[in-house]
Amino acid sequence: MLLRLLLLLAPCGAGFAAAVVSISLRGNWEIHSGNGSLQLPAAVPGCVHSALFNRRIIKDPYYRFNNLDYRWIALDNWTYIKNFKLHFDMSKWSKVNLIFEGIDTVAVVLLNSVPIGKTDNMFRRYMQCSFGWDWGPSFPTQGIWKDVRIEAYNICHLNYFTFTPIYDNYMKTWNLKIESSFDVVSSKLVSGEATVAIPELNIQQTNNIELQHGERTVKLFVKIDKAVIVETWWPHGHGNQTGYNMTVLFELDGGLRFEKSAKVYFRTVELVEEPIQNSPGLSFYFKINGLPIFLKGSNWIPADSFQDRVTSAMLRLLLQSVVDANMNVLRVWGGGIYEQDEFYELCDELGIMIWQDFMFACALYPTDEDFMDSVREEVTHQVRRLKSHPSIIMWSGNNENEAALMMGWYHTKPNYLHTYIQDYVTLYVKNIRTIVLEGDQTRPFITSSPTNGAKTTAEGWLSPNPYDLNYGDVHFYDYVSDCWNWRTFPKARFVSEYGYQSWPSFSTLEKVSSEEDWSYKSSFALHRQHLIDGNNRMLQQIELHFKLPNSADQLRRFKDTLYLTQVMQAQCVKTETEFYRRSRNEIVNGKGHTMGALYWQLNDIWQAPSWSSLEYGGKWKMLHYFAQHFFSPLLPVGFEDKDMLFIYGVSDLHSDHQMMLTVRVHTWSSLELVCSELTNPFVIKAGESVLLYIKPVPELLKGCPGCTRESCVVSFYLSTDGKLLSPINYHFLSSLKNAKGLHKANITATIWQQEDTFVFDLKTSAVAPFVWLDVGSIPGRFSDNGFLMTEKTRTVLFYPWKPTTKSELEQSFHVTSLADTY
Repeated sequence: MLLRLLLLLAPCGAGFAAAVVSISLRGNWEIHSGNGSLQLPAAVPGCVHSALFNRRIIKDPYYRFNNLDYRWIALDNWTYIKNFKLHFDMSKWSKVNLIFEGIDTVAVVLLNSVPIGKTDNMFRRYMQCSFGWDWGPSFPTQGIWKDVRIEAYNICHLNYFTFTPIYDNYMKTWNLKIESSFDVVSSKLVSGEATVAIPELNIQQTNNIELQHGERTVKLFVKIDKAVIVETWWPHGHGNQTGYNMTVLFELDGGLRFEKSAKVYFRTVELVEEPIQNSPGLSFYFKINGLPIFLKGSNWIPADSFQDRVTSAMLRLLLQSVVDANMNVLRVWGGGIYEQDEFYELCDELGIMIWQDFMFACALYPTDEDFMDSVREEVTHQVRRLKSHPSIIMWSGNNENEAALMMGWYHTKPNYLHTYIQDYVTLYVKNIRTIVLEGDQTRPFITSSPTNGAKTTAEGWLSPNPYDLNYGDVHFYDYVSDCWNWRTFPKARFVSEYGYQSWPSFSTLEKVSSEEDWSYKSSFALHRQHLIDGNNRMLQQIELHFKLPNSADQLRRFKDTLYLTQVMQAQCVKTETEFYRRSRNEIVNGKGHTMGALYWQLNDIWQAPSWSSLEYGGKWKMLHYFAQHFFSPLLPVGFEDKDMLFIYGVSDLHSDHQMMLTVRVHTWSSLELVCSELTNPFVIKAGESVLLYIKPVPELLKGCPGCTRESCVVSFYLSTDGKLLSPINYHFLSSLKNAKGLHKANITATIWQQEDTFVFDLKTSAVAPFVWLDVGSIPGRFSDNGFLMTEKTRTVLFYPWKPTTKSELEQSFHVTSLADTY
């Protein structure tokens, strides 16, 4: 790609009085194809695909098979052209910089037809998933995807500004380290003052500074008075996200003023790896502000193949959905991008912890000098840019590269293994780790995920088995075994990836498909599935416990299948997550003490089957509604072992609570409750998982007239003084394909508006599992969905994301429950 800029100078009389000017070149550019046959306007920031789409030269790149049909775009050479005027005389400025924050391809930059720079590297730092992944299309983009500007200055310029809150354990006080870098072009000494102000903490501190010619760093150290109460930042569900407004003002010779404003948050993070009683190995969990926190969340992938389409509203919608589902963490996966500033600012605001991968995933990388220099610059920049965010609690060197190397994913020849190991250590330890530790000592660093943590370190930075359940974190996928069987899952210290696929809803697929595509075995359905045999694997998992749709109507059968993939995914991930949550302080046969569950994946990059719980555009899948429950701060978890029903109580609360457990048995054939049992009061201790209830299933059913495993279902919840404290959870006593007495339910809804919310009053004629409320493409979410309806009536709220009406909702509303697919 060529970037050609033509600079036109204004008459010399025009100028700027300021000592620093910054002129953005964003906005209207022009692009040309390689042979000049296409010439069209293009927006910057942006990319070629977006420019072609906006001029209606191409259709939606996500429509049907367009990711194949539009490969010619990536294979062509493109030239970006901008003619612009500078209304000042460049010769009067000591330094003029042309700054591109993001050029998305191999490129040569020309100014007035003179080459002034290029980005050219065989292993260029590029959004890796742009070339396709098992959940996304191949759309390698070309363009200027971030800001571009001209900066001119005399005397000096502020290059970057960053800061780090640090807690002094000995003095029990908070301090603040502030670091600012200046490019001093003056040959004379530049002196002045730096003033730090944090009014809410009674801080007003002024330091004298002197800057000599060259790149100079000013380090300021602010001690916060011990008598001042500093409120800490807490993850969502554990406290407030208190921050303090800070300004740093530099007043220098020549009337120079540089002012920076930022929000300062105070929190500590510690990765605890220590021996566990009655268990070999080490723990692997996080303490925030000294408190052990169970990490509940998911994995983040890029929100779109075309980053210029990722808006502020889209980011807020996706991240708000994270906390609305009781999550407290996201892992920014290493095959995407370092997210934009606003992403991390929103995570700070919402209390979402971030496990930040560096952008290396599922590959072996070189260690030649040019590549290493590029990586050093990349890592140094990202650490400086991001370290002031309290949301980031961990740096991780890469995604799965330790496992790939040590477990033979690439079938590397044994005689080359030593070289690959040396390269790995050079890149991730001697390079990236060293830079991270130099730039940020406030949060932990691990070389890879999965990893054995301290054991990996002791074994020379690569372990023979990075999936050792007694150390570190693991990734786990198994699509063949029965996902209702909790024994399938690893009783690990921390599970940072796991999951099952599903298809998005029909309303999401309809936008990018045509009528001939609406079959589970259509060319479109096969094309959209990027996991080998993924569509069949979903059907096989469904068939273990549900009946496959068999309607003679092809569209009806397709919609029913989409629905069942979401039912299966939600139920599978629910079973697995509940297993991890109840294992938090339990050791069985030396395994356990699980302190993190991050399912794969949160969001989608396009409209296709994937492991996500949010569809492209943000619509909640059934899994996301389930996550709202299985990540609840207080949760009863039921499972069977050798015909015994166990119910655990899991608490993420900070204090002990007294409550009772109610266990109810319902029959599939009637809305009347068969029997109910209330335990004596008990106490669930803060941050613990404890066994509350144990009873043989035959004994339980014996006390419920007419109940068998096939004809009845168990539900249970925690309460105090009649007040519900937890979600109502359930346990199936048999596969639902064997359920007896399950009838098709006639479920109706009366809809009415209450301020900005809509109320759905539901009535059912029969017990209905997996009740799915759908309003098509109307953006918004329900307060609950995919639920087991065992009573005649239920009220559910709908929160619209854009203005809508009762009439629109009534016209779009459709409800499905399991028996409707028979």
